[in-house]
Amino acid sequence: MPDQSSLAQLSAQGLRAVIRRGEYDRHTAGLAKGKLQCNLAILPEDYAQDFIRFCRLNPKPCPIVGIGQPGDPSLGSLGEDIDIRTDVPRYRLFRDGALVEEVTDIREHWRDDLVTVALGCSFTFENALMAQGIAVKHIALDQTVPMYRSNIDLSPAGPFKGTMVVTMRPIPADRVRDAWEISARYPQAHGAPIGQGDPAGIGIADLGQPDWGDPVEVSNGEVPVYWACGVTPQNVLREARVPFCITHAPGHMLVADVAEDADIPVFHQ
Repeated sequence: MPDQSSLAQLSAQGLRAVIRRGEYDRHTAGLAKGKLQCNLAILPEDYAQDFIRFCRLNPKPCPIVGIGQPGDPSLGSLGEDIDIRTDVPRYRLFRDGALVEEVTDIREHWRDDLVTVALGCSFTFENALMAQGIAVKHIALDQTVPMYRSNIDLSPAGPFKGTMVVTMRPIPADRVRDAWEISARYPQAHGAPIGQGDPAGIGIADLGQPDWGDPVEVSNGEVPVYWACGVTPQNVLREARVPFCITHAPGHMLVADVAEDADIPVFHQ
């Protein structure tokens, strides 16, 4: 398997080629810098329209950056040669809401009725924060961002409903306003935070016990800041008990050819 330093030199297209050949199946953080990385939801056409409507009603956690045609594994708006069946390092397969398998290739599971929905990823605004001198603590610690179920209700659509999943990043108190302003420039990557400070205000009992990811300490002089999270749609898909759907494995994103700060319209209601 190629090492991270050599992979980091590859273009998005070159990285996808390595993944497509089955030579890399790990996370994509730090790779193809400057290019948009995408969360994925792949589900039957019978459910896709309600799911797309759900995303449009809830653009903070579910910012749509691309939609495929039924049965078509390409996503031409994000890259001319993308094959969604092979170009993600690791996929998760769900049946009736239960995770049944993780695989590195979904060609044998592909169907003519499957629709791909690509959603923006927090890697984009994290890169922007770091470029402006705001440390992202979980990256510095080589950990996964902590994620929590909140009490923030989502607008329902068809079988899709629930509450928002949020991420937390400790931000130095004197840079909190900057963090809000910087991330607000990227609506395709969850945009500005949804809150800061006391976690109880959004239904989080203990920041030291995330529902997903690793706990990250909030030190003196830091403020916990909360962003809408791309795990939200995966959680909603599971709770809706869709008969069959596929997502990326957390951290194993689709890397697109478009710039991460490209003016990609986020689909609203």
